[in-house]
Formats: sequence, C-alpha cells, structure tokens
Amino acid sequence: MSTTMIPVDDTALSVSDSGGTGRPVVYLNGAYANWKHWKPVIAALGNDFRHITYDERARGKSKQSSDYSFAACLRDIDAVLEATGAEQPILVGWSYGATLAAHYAELHPDRVAGVVAVDGAMPYGLTGEEGAERIRKLFSKMRLLLPLVRPFGLAARMSVDDHIDVNIEVNAIGAAMGPVLERITCPLRYVLATGSNLGGAEEEMEAARASLDPILAANPNVQIAAKVPSNHSHILRKDFDAVADAVRATASITR
Repeated sequence: MSTTMIPVDDTALSVSDSGGTGRPVVYLNGAYANWKHWKPVIAALGNDFRHITYDERARGKSKQSSDYSFAACLRDIDAVLEATGAEQPILVGWSYGATLAAHYAELHPDRVAGVVAVDGAMPYGLTGEEGAERIRKLFSKMRLLLPLVRPFGLAARMSVDDHIDVNIEVNAIGAAMGPVLERITCPLRYVLATGSNLGGAEEEMEAARASLDPILAANPNVQIAAKVPSNHSHILRKDFDAVADAVRATASITR
C-alpha cells in the first residue's frame, strides 16, 4: 500500500492505495475511526481488488480542519477519487461511512458501481432536542476518555463539541434518508449486526435495522447480504468474512 497526503479544502487527507488492476474498493470509516479497522476485510479480499483507504479530517494521519460537516466528507470522497483515478469503485462504508456511501451513490449514480453498507445507512436516528441532549450527555461523559481512545481509532482530534456536532448532524441525516435509499440505482448490499452496542440497547439497534424494511420492499437494488452475530462496534473484527463476501457479490453483479 502506498500512502500519500491529498489536499482538499483547508486540510489534507492520508490516502493509501494498493494499486493493481482489480475493481477499486474505497473504504469509508466510522465517524471517529481510522482506516485500520478495515485490515481484516482487506486481507480477506486479497489481491483480486484494488484497495483504497483514507482517514477523514482529524482522524488517523489526516490533518485537522475547520469543517467536519457531512457535506465536507462528501467532498473528500470526490477528492480521493480524483487523486487516485479510481473509476466505478465499490464504496464500502461502516456506520457513518455507510451513510456517506449511500448518499454519494445517490448523488453520483454514474460514478459508483455499488455500495456495501456495514451496519449503517439506515433511515433511523436520534432527532429533535431530546435526541440531541442524549448525544450531548453521552459525549460529555466520555470527555476524559476521548484522548485515551484516540490511538485506537475510536475518537478524532476534535473538541468534544465537534464530536457532538458530527453525531447530531448524522443522526438527523440518517433519520431523513429513506427517500435517498429509495432512489439508489446501483446495487446496495447491507451487512447488519444483531447485538446491542455502546449507547444503544438491543431493542433500539433492532428498531434501527427494522427501519430498512420499507426500503427493501420499495427498491429491488437494495438488499440484505447478511445478518451477523456481532455488534456494531465489533462487526469488522469478528464478521469481516461476511463483509468480504458482500463485496465479492456486489462486484459480480457490476462486471
């Protein structure tokens, strides 16, 4: 994997590219994660694919920014595709990254071959003042932990307020994304966890996943590839084979 810094807006992104002639796969991370969570998936897929990973703003080795908005993250995908020359990639996103992948595919149907959404991109979210206050309380409790978990890709080099703002925004975007999913024209395959998770009880997580049911009925391009036993946090580590299988299946449809 060769790594380079790609300038975009007021920052620079650390981008790694395996090269090769296989179908490009661009990996989109969780909200505060770095690319290293994808290592098991990349190893499982091997040299049949071209693997492109990058760290979002203030994550991993990427530089900080004055803009951590969802719109800025969509621009970062454009910058990565332009810099790497990757054409018709499969976008593979986990959590926040899955929501990014689905939105990008709906906005640019001519640029994306398919999407694999790993326990994300569901039309569900904490909204309104009650939801925002719950998010504020959660991150306020974690205030002292954020610098400690940052080296493990579980937090960004942002302020607590920035972490809160990112989470509030993506919850609102997620809750309103039903029409986006109904308009998707490329194959979109979900790999869903089934367990509870930090900040979400099992019943709440299942309600989020059940929110996909109307989309599955309305859009044949959207399907569930697998439901796996792990939870949201551990899915890439424990069920990477299911994610790799979904990538292979999506590639076979798009060839």
